[in-house]
Amino acid sequence: MRQKPLRTFAVRSFAWVVVLGAAWQAQAQDNKTPYPSMAPLDQDLMTDRNAEIALARSAAPEAISRDADVLVLTRHGYETAVKGKNGFVCVVERGWMSPFEGDSAANFWNPKLRGPVCFNPPAARSILPMTYKRTEMVLAGQSKAQMIDGIKTFIKQDLPPLEPGAMAYMMSKEQYLTDGDHHNWMAHLMFYTPLMDGAVWGVDLSKSPIMLNPQFSGAPEPIDVFMIPAGWWSDGTADPVLMR
Repeated sequence: MRQKPLRTFAVRSFAWVVVLGAAWQAQAQDNKTPYPSMAPLDQDLMTDRNAEIALARSAAPEAISRDADVLVLTRHGYETAVKGKNGFVCVVERGWMSPFEGDSAANFWNPKLRGPVCFNPPAARSILPMTYKRTEMVLAGQSKAQMIDGIKTFIKQDLPPLEPGAMAYMMSKEQYLTDGDHHNWMAHLMFYTPLMDGAVWGVDLSKSPIMLNPQFSGAPEPIDVFMIPAGWWSDGTADPVLMR
C-alpha cells in the first residue's frame, strides 16, 4: 500500500505543509483552485533580506541554525546569504515545493506561503538540490507539466543519491503553510527515505505520531517524507499535539 490520507490533528497552539497535508487538504476542499497560476514574482520574494535570514533560521533550534548556511531567494534563484560551519542549510521554501497534483497542490502557486526548513548535512546534499531545481524552473516560467518532465530528466542525470539519515527541521512558529486559521500548522521533523510501504513506519495508525507527507511520493521525485510532530517550536515554547 502506498499513501493513505493524513490524519487530522488538533494542536493546542495549532493550528507546509508544504506541504503539508491535513491543513492544506481542508482548504482545498473549500476552493479547489484558489491559486491557478503563478503570481508576479515580487509577491514570492521577501524585500527584507535580514528578515528572510531570520525566518530561515527559525526552522531549527538556535543551537543548530546559528552555525548553518542560510539561503535567500532572489530573482535568479537561491543564493547563500550566510556561510555556516556545521553543514546544515536553512532556507525559506515557497509554495512550488508542494505536490504537483492532488488536494495538497492547492497552494502550489500561493505567493504567501513561507516554509522555513533546516536540512541536516545529508539532506542538504541530496534533498536540497530538488529545491534548487524546482525553483530554477519556476523562475524560467515553466508550466507544471514542463517542470515534471524536467525533474524526471534531473533525477536520471544529476540528482545525487539519497543519503542515509537525511532529515530536516520545520519548527518555526512564524511559518506560513496554509491560508486557514492557523497558518503555522505544527512544529515537526521530516525524515527522507526511498519510496516504501508506509506501514514500515506505522504511518497513520491509531495513536501513531508518524504521518506521510505527500510532497514527493514518486510524483515524480522518488522520495518519501515521513513527519513527526516536535511538540515545541524552535524558540522552546510549547506546541503540544493532541491526536483524535
